[in-house]
Amino acid sequence: MIQIRELKKKLNDKRVLDGVNLDIPEGESMVIMGPSGTGKSVLLKHIVGLMDPDSGELDVDGMSVPRADVHQIHEIRSKISYVFQNSALFDSMTVGENIRLGLTEEYCRSAGSACMDIIMRSIDQVNLDSAVADLTPAELSGGMQKRVAIARAIVGEQKYILYDEPTTGLDPVNASVINQLIARLHREIGKSSIIVTHDVESAFFLADTIALLSDGKVQALGTTEEFRESTDPVVANFLRSSAHMAGVA
Repeated sequence: MIQIRELKKKLNDKRVLDGVNLDIPEGESMVIMGPSGTGKSVLLKHIVGLMDPDSGELDVDGMSVPRADVHQIHEIRSKISYVFQNSALFDSMTVGENIRLGLTEEYCRSAGSACMDIIMRSIDQVNLDSAVADLTPAELSGGMQKRVAIARAIVGEQKYILYDEPTTGLDPVNASVINQLIARLHREIGKSSIIVTHDVESAFFLADTIALLSDGKVQALGTTEEFRESTDPVVANFLRSSAHMAGVA
C-alpha cells in the first residue's frame, strides 16, 4: 500500500501540495484527477522519490520515501515503474534497448539469453509487432511510442505502475487505444495502477477509485459512480468545466 499523510510542497513560492492525504491499496486502479497545474504530476514524483516534500509523510509498503537512504530508495524504486508524460524514450537506442532499461543489469545477467525473450514478451503485451524492437523511437508514431513506454514500465513486473497523463498529445482514437491497453494490462497483470489525468472520460474508464486533487488537497475520493452522482460543488464544478472544455475542443 502507498500511504500519503499531510504532504506539502511549494514550488516557486506557490503551494502546490497543501496537505495531501491518500491511501492507494495494492491492486487498485487509482486515478488522480484534477485541473491542469494542480500538482498531480508533482504528487507522482514524490511517490517515486524524484521530489522531496517540504513536510508530511509518504510510505510505500511501510518504507518512508522522504526519509529513505540510498539503499532504501533503491528498494522502493524497485517496486515502482513510471510512464512519463512525454514517453521519455532515448532516440539513440532501439526500442528493444529502451525497454531493457526497465530491467536491472543484475537481472539480465542472471537471465542470460532469456532477457531478450522477456523484452519481446512485453512488446507483444502492448500489441506491437516484434519487428519494432530493432527500430528507433523516431521511426514510430506517437501512439506507438507511448506503447513502448508502457512496455518498459511492465517488463520488470514492478508492483506499482505510475502513469503521468498517458493520453496527452494523442488524438482521440490513439487515446482510446492507450486507455484500453492500460485497462487490459491492469486486469491481466494485476499490478497497482496510479494514473494521473485531467481527462474525465479517461478517468471514468480506467478508475476503480478517483481522487480529485484541487487547491493542493484531495477534495473528493470515490468510485466513478459516486463521482457521477456527487452533489459536492467542487466535484460538480470540475465535471462541468471539463465537459465544457471537451465541447470546445
